[in-house]
Amino acid sequence: MTALSEGPDAGVGGREPLHADRIKHLEFIQATITRLGTNSFLVKGWALTLAAGLLALSASRLSWQLSVVGAVPLCCFWYLDCFFLRQERAFRRLYDDARRPDSTVEMLSMNVAPYLTRMPWPEVWVTPTLLLFYSPLLLADLTLLVIAL
Repeated sequence: MTALSEGPDAGVGGREPLHADRIKHLEFIQATITRLGTNSFLVKGWALTLAAGLLALSASRLSWQLSVVGAVPLCCFWYLDCFFLRQERAFRRLYDDARRPDSTVEMLSMNVAPYLTRMPWPEVWVTPTLLLFYSPLLLADLTLLVIAL
């Protein structure tokens, strides 16, 4: 007999099936990861909209003040996006630990503090996806600042 046909409660590949509490815990973690990803996407949308508007206004008036005003929220959005990405990575690590049968993660715990300590801010700040999105916007803003001076 194969492991799949040994009974209704047999796990795949001879592994023990996950209990309902463990599955619910994993669903909670996955919902949080999804929400953080959605928040990151929305932050990028707002950052692009605001940066494009302020860049257009700054270019049409050649105003260094508008360039400075445009750089401040862009840096704030970059930080916020970095925060969401760091949290998402921490929850992914929590998920990885919680899914194992011999897991030491407390049932239904959403504490990611141990994972955040192993993930420094600079490591997340210079992630290629964040750099490729925010640096061109910031460089365009700084270019307009130099031109306007």
